[in-house]
Amino acid sequence: MTRKTRIIVIISMLIIALIGTFIYTAVYNKPHIDVSETAPNISIESSVLLDDFLNDETQANSKYLDQIIEISGAISEITTNKDGNGIITLSNENSIGSVICHLSPEENKKINSLKKEQKITIKGICTGYLMDVILVKCVLVY
Repeated sequence: MTRKTRIIVIISMLIIALIGTFIYTAVYNKPHIDVSETAPNISIESSVLLDDFLNDETQANSKYLDQIIEISGAISEITTNKDGNGIITLSNENSIGSVICHLSPEENKKINSLKKEQKITIKGICTGYLMDVILVKCVLVY
């Protein structure tokens, strides 16, 4: 390898390292979305959201994925995960799946006032569909 080729290789590697560092820094420092302060992109009933994913998952992903969704429905289950964060499941008898809403840590104390079959409205970020529609960073709107 000639000296000129080595210099080109070294400069190319430095440029790639700088670009990688820039991308990493931009992604790492991206501000987090405060769901409670942000207006929802979509307001929908849980049964309609679930039907959309059951009928055409690809189209539903393009419409709902990474969107802030305000969803209304009846509570079918209230649980907590191993970290102590609340999980509210919305479903009805006609649906195969359900909508699983993972509450943000600030909302955990509010689940004690909720009851099964109660109609509620929750706002969260849709992360996709795995037999159930998953929403994260959820806040109760009531």
